[in-house]
Amino acid sequence: MTVVPKRPLLRDMSWVLTPLLEVPGVVHALVLSGDGMIQGATQSLTREAGEGASAMASAVQGACKELVRKLAGQEESPLLHQVVVSTNYGFAFLIPAGDNTVMAVYAQPTVDMGVIAHAMQVQVSKLGDKVMNSPARARG
Repeated sequence: MTVVPKRPLLRDMSWVLTPLLEVPGVVHALVLSGDGMIQGATQSLTREAGEGASAMASAVQGACKELVRKLAGQEESPLLHQVVVSTNYGFAFLIPAGDNTVMAVYAQPTVDMGVIAHAMQVQVSKLGDKVMNSPARARG
């Protein structure tokens, strides 16, 4: 069996994720484009894990929007505020982080959901203020 060495991810927007790791129970975080391209990740993720998680996060967000659109009987996609996936392994949180940008966090089952949701909103605001051409929390 060949062992593939871990490759670090490009970290151009990773600065916004560092404070999230201070929340007890947070394991990984990443910023991705709406089409699933990774734009930043915590150092705990390998390139392969980050790219896979980015692709899946984008798909989950798109699927959730389409699910709600269909159930609501609407023509246009809804504005997505957040997606929370709860499992026996822990939680995955997804929130819009600007125009065509998503922030994703994976946390242990013991995490305080309110604390992490608030911390993510704070970091999305910082990302919008510093990096994005569009205001933070633009259409999700």
